[in-house]
Order: sequence, then C-alpha cells, then structure tokens
Amino acid sequence: MEAFCNACGNLYHLNQRADMAGTDCGQVWINEEHLALEFGCNNCLNPPSPEGALDDILDLGEAAAVAGIGQAELSQAAASGRLKSRQTASGVLLFTRADVLAFRSRL
Repeated sequence: MEAFCNACGNLYHLNQRADMAGTDCGQVWINEEHLALEFGCNNCLNPPSPEGALDDILDLGEAAAVAGIGQAELSQAAASGRLKSRQTASGVLLFTRADVLAFRSRL
C-alpha cells in the first residue's frame, strides 16, 4: 500500500487495486520511453503555486470579474489608491488576486 515517489523519494499511499476503497496520495503510470512504471506523489505532481504566481496576476477585465464590479469602478479605485495596482508601459492595469479579493471584502 506504499510507493516511493521517483521525484522526491518519499513514501506515499497508493492502492494496489482500483477496486479497493481509499484515497491515493499519488499516481503510477507507464513510461512508454523506458517501458517501466513511474511513481509520483501528489506533492511533486501538483506543487502549490508560489506567492505571486502568474495565475495570481490579473488584468483589469479579470480583476473586475473577480471583484464583481465594473471595470470603470475598479480602474477608478486603482487611480485613487484604494486598490493596489501596477501599470505596464503600454498602459495595462495589473492587480494581484489577493489585493482584488481584499478590496471586494471591503465593499
């Protein structure tokens, strides 16, 4: 019921049969190049996003959708300093998801 992750070397829970109940903590698959089984734990297969990852950076349209308000209102909040933002050289406003969610909770 255990397997060693090929990436980090740690043990993780892996059911030996698909018809057995239980949650797997990783996966096993056939590497077609080497014709061998490969094992990977969920920590290595799905690492947590680092702080400030690209998915956490939103443009004006995405930020407005997350905040649930119009783009004009969000742009005005950024211009007045109520919402932290950054503007690119081409004029695109950028926000972090955490800042937009915090702004939304203050509305």
